[in-house]
Amino acid sequence: MFKEAIYHRPKNEFAYGYDRETMHITIRTKKDDIESVKLIYGDPYEFENKTWITKKELMKKSGSDNLFDYWFLAVKPAFRRLRYGFELSDGNETIVYTEKGFFTNAPLDDTAYYFCFPYLNPADIFEAPQWVKNTVWYQIFPERFANGNKENDPENTLPWGSSMPTPTNFFGGDFEGVIEHLDYLVDLGINGLYFTPIFKAYSNHKYDTIDYFEIDPQFGDKETFKKLVNECHKRGIRVMLDAVFNHSGYYFPQFQDVLKNGANSKYKDWFHIREFPLQTEPLPNYDTFAFTPNMPKLNTENAEVKEYLLEVGRYWVREFDIDGWRLDVANEVDHEFWREFRKAVHSVKKDVYILGEIWHDSMPWLQGDEFDAVMNYPFTYGTLEFFAKDTLKAKEFSEMIQHVLCSYPRNVNEVAFNLLGSHDTPRIQNIAHFHEGKIRLMFAFQLSFIGTPCIYYGDEIGMTGEQDPGCRKCMEWNPEKQNQSLRDDVKKLISLRKTYAVFGSEAEMRFLEANDETNHVVIAKETDNEILYIVMNNSNKNIDITIPIESENVNKAYTNLWNGKESAFEHTITTSVEPHDFQFLLVNKTK
Repeated sequence: MFKEAIYHRPKNEFAYGYDRETMHITIRTKKDDIESVKLIYGDPYEFENKTWITKKELMKKSGSDNLFDYWFLAVKPAFRRLRYGFELSDGNETIVYTEKGFFTNAPLDDTAYYFCFPYLNPADIFEAPQWVKNTVWYQIFPERFANGNKENDPENTLPWGSSMPTPTNFFGGDFEGVIEHLDYLVDLGINGLYFTPIFKAYSNHKYDTIDYFEIDPQFGDKETFKKLVNECHKRGIRVMLDAVFNHSGYYFPQFQDVLKNGANSKYKDWFHIREFPLQTEPLPNYDTFAFTPNMPKLNTENAEVKEYLLEVGRYWVREFDIDGWRLDVANEVDHEFWREFRKAVHSVKKDVYILGEIWHDSMPWLQGDEFDAVMNYPFTYGTLEFFAKDTLKAKEFSEMIQHVLCSYPRNVNEVAFNLLGSHDTPRIQNIAHFHEGKIRLMFAFQLSFIGTPCIYYGDEIGMTGEQDPGCRKCMEWNPEKQNQSLRDDVKKLISLRKTYAVFGSEAEMRFLEANDETNHVVIAKETDNEILYIVMNNSNKNIDITIPIESENVNKAYTNLWNGKESAFEHTITTSVEPHDFQFLLVNKTK
């Protein structure tokens, strides 16, 4: 038994309150080393004849990555408090693992040996807005979605789609253009819009803010934006804005004052300035995003800066009833600011969704007092590398995705922001070398995965483009130039997600098979009422799949959700899957 790999800590993704009655416990062991794990647990104050009263319950292997297995159990302690340890067996040896180390037998004379979850306080439970679990997002880059009002076009605006995008050209996209196409989005099945920045800024991307309280004139005015939000809400669509609180733009008036007045500026402490006068070459002598001189980093520990930005957060929720904030470069801002930001926006509207842009392990931001979610780039990476690039085989892909799921509590995974592409990445068509089968597989995986999926504008109709600025082309509105077949498939996948709970975030998910030779995966998603078997063939050959049905409490028939065909089975489901295709096979449980 490889004891060095056995690990647990009584917090974060290893021990947490899932709801007001339920605790989730996870332990990690070396991959393929342990045959069974049982949780030993009890109330810390329940003794009989000086012996601690415990229960013992078998844990389930919930996932495996390339190094470790993860074992999981949900428990409902009678008095919302728990002491616990683990009994592990590899078939030859059985040991007990506690906070004090390893034992041959479980010590029951004192609970001090054991891991402690002192009390399941409701205030400590991670609670993201419930509506997010059932949201399918659509990311809009406002300058490039649709031009509905030519009167607010910037100077030298180009005719729509007449040229390739550059870092400096404009095509006149605006709010009225979005309003004109809301019914298109409703028809697709979208019920969440994520806008990249709309505030007054110099660039076409607007990540260099000039005024956080003003809308950029090229998009319209506040009345038009209020109309947009209202029209979205009428259609059941939530609205999320993007804000950059890590840095301002070069033409932010407070930074301009520092440029003009130097050490005498009353705003000098709004930024991180190393010396005066300010210089931009060869490198800025003030902190910036990366080394970009026109994006000076804001000092969010300064009281005036903090209050200015917190009021930004409150203002757009209070005055325009927005539903979410996406926060750019969120990991470079101090944690205390984000804790205050959460309280500030929730003081106006309790169920605002707070999404951070973080590309790496994000557990420190996801403990219930800062963000509800982060942009799930590990999911993006694994999906693109397997389906689009063929740089991962099935087994490695399954291990990578399982690692993503095991890295966070389940209530965090249920609202994770799952994207395939964005304004920062090449179009998925280009990454997949325009292979339609691979594109369909990626959408099928994304829209049946746990979390809240986001589609980058135009991906559903096959738009192309390399890295920024190529990925920021004008939306193609000519039906003859849209991939209507792909759009129909995306629409159908979204409809399935909305129709079947097991298709979305409420289900428990596990990989049943990952075959490198045939390059296919089989996934099971399960709720109390249904089991959904997902088969994905990422190869250029037909494959025959046999799925053993472990549960006896199921109807002996399944439905292929893609074609509606019903078939009977006994103990296994046998199916044939065409090259670069998928199947969703639904089995209903018996009561």
